[in-house]
Amino acid sequence: MSKTLKRIILGLWALFVAGILAVYLIFTGISRGWIGNTPSIDDLENPIDKFATQIISADGVLLGTFNNSSDNRVWVGFDELSPYLVQALVATEDVRFQEHSGIDLKALVRAVIKRVILQQRSAGGGSTITQQLAKQLYTEHVESGAVRRALQKPSEWVVAVKLERYYTKEEIMTLYLNKYDFVHQAVGIHSASHVYFGKLPSELNIEEAATLVGMCKNASRLNPKSYPKRSSLDRKSGSAGMPRPI
Repeated sequence: MSKTLKRIILGLWALFVAGILAVYLIFTGISRGWIGNTPSIDDLENPIDKFATQIISADGVLLGTFNNSSDNRVWVGFDELSPYLVQALVATEDVRFQEHSGIDLKALVRAVIKRVILQQRSAGGGSTITQQLAKQLYTEHVESGAVRRALQKPSEWVVAVKLERYYTKEEIMTLYLNKYDFVHQAVGIHSASHVYFGKLPSELNIEEAATLVGMCKNASRLNPKSYPKRSSLDRKSGSAGMPRPI
């Protein structure tokens, strides 16, 4: 082997090791708060702080809600969700939700290969439900500056892993559905169920659950009030592969 070839091989190995070290330092810096704006433990333990006030009569009838912000959100626990909602969300957004710890490496590698290497537009997403929750809670706005934008996705991954440490799978799914903005002043699954179907989340049937979960891909484009035909097509495709609850 010639000296030139040896130098090239050594140089490639040096670049590889330097790349691994750089990635490690970046993620360590983000995790420890040296880089970016990683949420504190207090923020992770109390991620949603805006809820509407409910006025309930003595006989248990909801008279109305009042809120100081645009988030007309009423908290719903996991046991108040229709099983169709849970199954639809996992089936459409994160089929390995119960298996990963915040990042689905299989989906991530597949998305990178299809989008970057094969240049396919319909490559599917690599984000897990936990990553989407992390984005909604802490990294939803687009950072200014090339460096900050480049660090936004790694920050999302770090927050997703931390969320998996602090919350159970059921709690993460509950936070996601309570946080998501379904538009038309329907923030959170409770408001969305009422605005679009006049029901509680626990009362949704399979078609209604599929419609709301379908909106999680694009609430404005797949809105049943604004685009009923689009929503109907999405509902049919979404509900066809959904298993019925046991």
